[in-house]
Amino acid sequence: MTERYEVVVVGGGAAGLSAALVLGRARRSVLVIDTGEPRNAPAAHMQGYLSRDGMSPMEFLAVGREEITRYGVELVRDRAVDVAKDADGEFDVTLEGGRTVHGRRLVVATGLADELPKVPGVAERFGRDVLHCPYCHGWEVRDQAFGVLATTPMGVHQALMVSQWSKDVTLFLHTVAEDELADEDLRRLAAAGVDVVPGEVAGLVVEDDRLTGIRLADGTTHERSVLFVAPRAIPRTGLLERLGAELQETPFGTYAVVDPTGLTSVPGVWAAGNAIGFGEQVVNAASGGYRAGATINGELLFTDLDAAVGA
Repeated sequence: MTERYEVVVVGGGAAGLSAALVLGRARRSVLVIDTGEPRNAPAAHMQGYLSRDGMSPMEFLAVGREEITRYGVELVRDRAVDVAKDADGEFDVTLEGGRTVHGRRLVVATGLADELPKVPGVAERFGRDVLHCPYCHGWEVRDQAFGVLATTPMGVHQALMVSQWSKDVTLFLHTVAEDELADEDLRRLAAAGVDVVPGEVAGLVVEDDRLTGIRLADGTTHERSVLFVAPRAIPRTGLLERLGAELQETPFGTYAVVDPTGLTSVPGVWAAGNAIGFGEQVVNAASGGYRAGATINGELLFTDLDAAVGA
């Protein structure tokens, strides 16, 4: 038998849990489907979330899961592998474990995955002294010797941004040719005091379990204690694509087109968190989930009232 819910939430990160919390408190029947693979798992702490600054991401999620259960929200550890819209405009979601669940409304908060540069040592140290977001980690590593690994000319932007947190910044061009840099970029790098080093990066120098340098393919090394990289964002848009939702290309991946409440181009389907953009930090994702949840509750309420009036 297909289990029926008023709202099915796919994704149990900040956005999905926030939507579920609002809907649970509104006395809606809600199921959250979560694989337990949060994007920020490598980080020891999350920063910039008022009242939660420095909290462990895993603790944050554990608290969120406990909170939603107080309001009768169900949480299942599984993966949504397919979704179909029925004749009534509602949704059947198929789970990897073989279960099928039905929701009158659907929230897609599946986030994205980070594909790291293929440089030995980067993946192993990601979230420690290999970082990607200065707003997330810049304060904690302030005034240290920064390196920035360029994999596209956008590496210039990252190098300029992190110069706010340290005046000792070196941009390693890696796979980017010097002639790919615009004159304006070169002038800004000089004004910021950022050194530019051409040549491919071959690996990291690690001593006593800490980053101490960057090794180039020609054998030279540069002392650095922090390396900023730019992962390639891979949005998890599979469910949205199956439903025919409108997507838009951005410099940081392809994301769902949504209105201010998170409603996609598919009636009855909302998206929140990194499903709608690369820059949705935890605090933004929680806010987006809240908006989606509140909007869905109101939409269901008036849909049912109008049906009762018509009857």
